[in-house]
Amino acid sequence: MSRRVVLSALLMALGACGAPPAPETPPPATAPPAASAAPVAPPAARKLIPRDVFFGNPERTGPRLSPDGKQLSFLAPVGGVLNVWVGPVDDLSQAKPVTSDKKRGIRIHSWAYTSNHVLYAQDEGGDENWHVYSVELATAKAIDLTPMKGVQARIVGASPKRPKELLLGINDRDKKWHDVHRVDLTTGKLTLVEKNERKASYLADADLGLRFALESTKGGGYSVLQKQGARWVPFSTIPFEDTRNTQLVTLDSSGKELYWTTSLGRDKSVLERVALPKKDAKVLAESAQADVSGVFTHPVTWQPRAALAEHLRQEWIVLDPAIAGDFAALKEVSAGDFQVVSQSLDDQRWIVAYSLDTSATRFYSWDRKEKRAKLLMSERPELDKHTLLPMHAVSITARDQLPLPSYLTLPRGRALDAQGRADRPSPMVLFVHGGPWARDRWGFHPYHQWLADRGYAVLSVNYRGSTGFGKGFVNASNHEWAGKMHDDLLDAVKWAIDRGVTSKDQVAIMGGSYGGYATLVGLTFTPKTFACGVDIVGPSNLNTLFESIPPYWESFKEEFLTRVGDVRTDLGKKLLAERSPLTHVGKIERPLLIGQGQNDPRVKQAESDQIVAAMRAKKIPVSYVLYPDEGHGFARPENRTSFNAVAEVFLASCLGGRAEDLGSALAGSSIQVPHGAEHVLGLAEALAGR
Repeated sequence: MSRRVVLSALLMALGACGAPPAPETPPPATAPPAASAAPVAPPAARKLIPRDVFFGNPERTGPRLSPDGKQLSFLAPVGGVLNVWVGPVDDLSQAKPVTSDKKRGIRIHSWAYTSNHVLYAQDEGGDENWHVYSVELATAKAIDLTPMKGVQARIVGASPKRPKELLLGINDRDKKWHDVHRVDLTTGKLTLVEKNERKASYLADADLGLRFALESTKGGGYSVLQKQGARWVPFSTIPFEDTRNTQLVTLDSSGKELYWTTSLGRDKSVLERVALPKKDAKVLAESAQADVSGVFTHPVTWQPRAALAEHLRQEWIVLDPAIAGDFAALKEVSAGDFQVVSQSLDDQRWIVAYSLDTSATRFYSWDRKEKRAKLLMSERPELDKHTLLPMHAVSITARDQLPLPSYLTLPRGRALDAQGRADRPSPMVLFVHGGPWARDRWGFHPYHQWLADRGYAVLSVNYRGSTGFGKGFVNASNHEWAGKMHDDLLDAVKWAIDRGVTSKDQVAIMGGSYGGYATLVGLTFTPKTFACGVDIVGPSNLNTLFESIPPYWESFKEEFLTRVGDVRTDLGKKLLAERSPLTHVGKIERPLLIGQGQNDPRVKQAESDQIVAAMRAKKIPVSYVLYPDEGHGFARPENRTSFNAVAEVFLASCLGGRAEDLGSALAGSSIQVPHGAEHVLGLAEALAGR
């Protein structure tokens, strides 16, 4: 998308069985050969794709053009840790690292409009206290632009009109609210622009003036405010039911047009232009099946040029005739779904990412004048040496007739017929996305490919509450954690069984964050449905979850509690207790593996500790894996690989799929197993042998 979208992404990041596994050795011959025949070797088992090919560092990823179009930055390992590299756009062999992170690795970065400064964000051990750093390429000088201890920073605005400056939000005065500062990239000097009084977010213009803001209102909605002189005055209202589907996108560079995606007065979000100051509104793009969820803007005017709607697959709605030929040509460059992820300011060169289901993401340079594409990099060329498996986009009908856009990957040797039935059943992993206000999408999914390679069908469901499918779809999840949201997952399992994808008693459930919670719900509310579960940073007690949310979620708290259950009322506490897996822990019958980051600020370690303690008190087996240098998910590839190695063996013992030995998979990781190593084959020995 546009440079503003890249910066917005940076802003958001500152803002997530007992049997042994199937053998890897060939099976024995069923009968000896005849005496006169030559010895016949048994067929060799297919070699598994190594785990680190899926979960280790990418070779190169995240390419970004400098605004002048002369240089390319990207992320690549230095000593096994992801860092930012920069080189000439037409000769990446000359690229060199410009950062020196030695711990977690840098995961998101962007250019400043100077074309001489690279920006990146980093926290400490997953605590999400993001600092924003600037690296001056000419001198190799790095500056922490937010050096205060214990703060979280967010990028509020950047503009080619003021290339040496940024607007940053920093919660140094009050942990709940991010005051806005102007920072000089060359000196690091901060100047207070606005003391934040309960603003959830800001929208700045091309002169880096604050023009619009969102403020949370009672009942979970938001007020849109407009700056007039020194005052903020009401501009519009976003009711609670529209909050997940209405977002400010950008002002044009003149400051006379506001663009937003809005579901006000309709179900699906549309892209709308609002002419200022009269507020004359015009719909620019819409889709009958999905929200407008992405906008591609001009690098200088900031006006929308194309809008993205995504139901089962991506659909681009081109608004600017000047790029119609480019988008038509880009469809022919590669299979898969594409996005423009970076542009030069002169708009002559784009970086385009292609997401495919059967290969890692690939990035191309697109020359608009020559209408020529050049392959820049594949994220994982080692993975491209292997044959991956197609992801099928399917629609599953819930019991109340709500259609659930979903994605299915079958293991090797399995296929769907013309009626969508599998030729024979396989054990299946129901892989549940987090959020829950997020979504699954078609394309390369490392967990789908890894699990399918081990012999499992993998199903991911956009259950009610997932975003991108209209506000009715989101609002159908209100007060339905462990209710209808779980019913959607059960209906998807039944769909898979009815179509021969899997068999009853051969289904595991796995996921992170809300997906981890869904795993715990599956094993407590429906203890006989799933053969086992893998919970990654999932909450077990909704009351303690909401009592301990980070202070900087204050602006989101009202919406969160309105959607899920209000911990501030007796009725809300009762609902949250009823929907908490911890309340029903005694019902667990099937094996459970839990993974947790010690520094997680969203789902704190206590969420895993308390359910493990409750299971131990009831003498229910559980395996608990803890990482002292991780937060909400596992960022370090050594930790990611080690946990998935444990999960692979765990699933194999539960479902009978294939697994690599643990071997040296724990090397370099910080893995700790406070309880239950004996329930995962070989784990205790692997821990002792590190």
